[in-house]
Amino acid sequence: MTVSLDDLNALDAEGVVAALDGVYEHAPWVAWEAAARRPFATVAALFAALEAAVLGAHEETRRRLLINHPPLGRRKGGSVPVAEASASEHAGAGLDDLEAQEFDRYAALNAAYQSRFGFPFVLCIRRHGKASILRQFERRLDGAPAEELATGIAEVNRIAALRLAERMTGPGPLARHGRLSTHVLDTAAGRPAAGVRIELMELGAGAPRLIADAVTNADGRVEGGLIAGRPVPIATYELLFHVGAHFRASGDGGGDPAFLDVIPVRFGVSEPEGTYHVPLTVSPFAYATYRGS
Repeated sequence: MTVSLDDLNALDAEGVVAALDGVYEHAPWVAWEAAARRPFATVAALFAALEAAVLGAHEETRRRLLINHPPLGRRKGGSVPVAEASASEHAGAGLDDLEAQEFDRYAALNAAYQSRFGFPFVLCIRRHGKASILRQFERRLDGAPAEELATGIAEVNRIAALRLAERMTGPGPLARHGRLSTHVLDTAAGRPAAGVRIELMELGAGAPRLIADAVTNADGRVEGGLIAGRPVPIATYELLFHVGAHFRASGDGGGDPAFLDVIPVRFGVSEPEGTYHVPLTVSPFAYATYRGS
């Protein structure tokens, strides 16, 4: 459910707390503190008030904010209850249905981190692919307690910013999204390649994970992009361009079997809020790609 900034400004403090329920996990006090700073001119100003409430809180209160977050990773077929927003974020990152071996790895990391720091490992998993999540986990296990408390709180605020961006409408929105897009140009015909199937796979931790499966439109593009309206998770990806069927349909398949059938393009994303455009220019016998804008 979305809420307009004007409507939020018109609510009393209890209404603000209810409208922002779940933006910070099991922590209504954050919205209560921020409500005193109404009215907010922009959504960004609202988030700044929420963030200031967190950063200004006593250390033990901030520690409790981390403790409110569930451990990362869910066993395949498991039924451990978590907050709705956390469940959705786990599903989006592919952490909600782990096989036994993968779940055991997360469980061991969770236990080691909890034992060392006394609070759970918190990461804005919508900004990371599965391999990046594991790298962050292992790197941060070597951190100093005070640094990890600060890092965990920064990640809580990143999580909250994305949840707020989905919840609120109004001027001055939060710029927390990236974009990944592509298009295909048939250089033999000198026109966009329509009807080309494109698969986007995330690589690097276990079996490749299908992120998107789309078909190019008349302009050779994927409507709406492959990833849009959210961060592009830090990961290694592979685009699979099924160009063989396109050239067979046009009467020039490049031989039987086709010289080019499915073209893989592997690339990395390191800026979750960045813009990545990975086009393909292709003929039956050659292709090229680059990072565009």
